[in-house]
Amino acid sequence: MGDSMCFKTAWGWIGIVVTELGVAQILLGGKDRRAVERTLPARRTETGRTSAGPARLMLREAQTQIHDYLRGKRRDFTVPVDLSAGTAFQRRVWRAITRIPYGRVRSYQWVAARVGGKRYARAVGMALGANPVPLVIPCHRIVAHDGSLGGFSCGLPVKRRLLQLEGSLALLRHR
Repeated sequence: MGDSMCFKTAWGWIGIVVTELGVAQILLGGKDRRAVERTLPARRTETGRTSAGPARLMLREAQTQIHDYLRGKRRDFTVPVDLSAGTAFQRRVWRAITRIPYGRVRSYQWVAARVGGKRYARAVGMALGANPVPLVIPCHRIVAHDGSLGGFSCGLPVKRRLLQLEGSLALLRHR
């Protein structure tokens, strides 16, 4: 469990969960505040008042960085991340995609080659689907080898919008 908060952005409602290790979960673009809040742990706050010390600071910093990123004022994240819920393979995949620069895209095969071989492309897709901290771990930057969008756990409209924000949507093949 951890401390959490829910806040509104131009992209919809966003939920954040932090543990003592860092940001453990980000829920993107919910249209309904209550729907996002239902998925968060019981101890939550909108303003940070119910969270104590370091957790409150981490929630606030994550909120600020997410707001700045979604406004196009930030290109990377510096908040600590808690990836302890992932398997060893998932964590390797997530670390690999953090090296993809803002405004660039890579294929599932590109990631697979860095975590064990091209034959792992499908497993990479599964690991990306389990990414608990989209944006911070930029899984939206992974596309199919043919230049099409591929998938995204937060939905393809959100993926398109994120790639457009970063200026990389034009690099893809449009269907």
